[in-house]
Amino acid sequence: MPQRNDTAIWSGLFRISAESGQTLQAQIRQAIVAAILDRQIAASMPLPSCRILAEKLGVARGTVVLAFQQLVDQGFLVARERRGHFVNPDVLATPAKPHQKAPDQANEIDWKARRQIAASDMPPPAKHDNWIKSSYPFVYGQFDPALFPTAEWRECNRMALAVLEIRNWASDMVDRDDPLLIEQIQARLLPRRGIFANPDEIIVTLGAQNALYMLATLLMTKGSKVAMEDPGYPDARSIFRLAGAEIQPVPVDQSGIVTSAIPSDSGFVFVTPSHHCPTMVPLSAERRQDLLARASRHNQIIIEDGYDSQLLDEAPQQALKSLDRSGRVVYVGSMSKTLAPGLRLGYIVASAGLIAELRALRRFMLRHPPANNQRAVALFLSLGHHEALVRRLSSAFDERRKRLVHAISAFLPEWRSTDSAGGTSLWLEGPRGTDSRGLAEAAASRSVIIEPGDRFFDRTEKPSRFMRLGISSIALQHIEPGIRELATAAGRRPAAA
Repeated sequence: MPQRNDTAIWSGLFRISAESGQTLQAQIRQAIVAAILDRQIAASMPLPSCRILAEKLGVARGTVVLAFQQLVDQGFLVARERRGHFVNPDVLATPAKPHQKAPDQANEIDWKARRQIAASDMPPPAKHDNWIKSSYPFVYGQFDPALFPTAEWRECNRMALAVLEIRNWASDMVDRDDPLLIEQIQARLLPRRGIFANPDEIIVTLGAQNALYMLATLLMTKGSKVAMEDPGYPDARSIFRLAGAEIQPVPVDQSGIVTSAIPSDSGFVFVTPSHHCPTMVPLSAERRQDLLARASRHNQIIIEDGYDSQLLDEAPQQALKSLDRSGRVVYVGSMSKTLAPGLRLGYIVASAGLIAELRALRRFMLRHPPANNQRAVALFLSLGHHEALVRRLSSAFDERRKRLVHAISAFLPEWRSTDSAGGTSLWLEGPRGTDSRGLAEAAASRSVIIEPGDRFFDRTEKPSRFMRLGISSIALQHIEPGIRELATAAGRRPAAA
């Protein structure tokens, strides 16, 4: 914690000048008031003692004493016995005053003009900052605090902090990953998807998006052509465009991406075959074989995102990677939907040559994901906690999904949904003329959070009549009341229960 006599902290706050028209006491008061109103002094940080500050400023101690006393009288400071002077918390509770630019900052640098990639021009993410306070959060990709394995996760973190474990992860691993985590991914996560890989064919990432960014940075350039599902994963589309790639939208139907519509000149094909983002339909067996055959014929690389594939399905399909015999499929996985999205842990499975190149690239980006988190997750997997969690989540989400389908049928019968076993969301299509973005705004006023569907389309006519409803963070008993409120927001009178 900062100490009151740390001179480096206070050196920039006090500018006392004998040539100023103000008295020394007034200058001290002005400097402290400005620092308080600009939020430069935290309420928990004691100000320097009167003696120390007087010595630093070269003024009499009495001058500082009088300045502090007047600020106490004005309510800017509070004096605490034997602890010193602190900022009055009531002052910090009021809105901060607008920051005034110093004269030499008047002409700011135009960073947009200097940038080489237009990241801020890409479509913004779906932001639901207040989802946990919402009564009916139909949001996708968030966790349910009631289902989070708190005790098990704490146990694994305590184990990772044991003296011998610290020796395993505290050193700089340069471009390597935790060998125990690689072993657990290889033995416990991948076989469920039908994937059997060697350790040198796996690399750990900071989630699926980091994996896609690394792949785009390494493999794509200006003019690269990427065939993508439309609608499809919006952030993947933006990541590829930032790399200079040209997106080639490909339609999706009830069997997944229409493989016959994939352009033959595409260098890459990005797919979500387990559960399509966002409709959740799985890619049919016939389309999978056709996709692999086309990729081989046209020398294409397939990037497979294991979107929403971590849970147990009644009739699970193996990953496209499990059918790959040519090394053309690059598999991207994540633990966001099971353990926690905030953990930011994912992985790539690919040919050893590509993984070696990705390790070399990652070293210059972040060296390796935090090794303490890697070891905690490895322990979580090795102790069977993840298997138990997957079973618990799969059961809970299956019940929620069925409840949601029933509620939509009862209260929003004109909306058509695509229900797929094992997913954590539903994709809905409303009647013509529906404005899902306007509906989202109306629903938010009733504490219902939904996700408009326009962001998933590469090019779409506005307004969009599609929306996505997530089930991972809403309690079972809140689903039906939430859909009732959504129906009211949509202008329908809910039917009697």
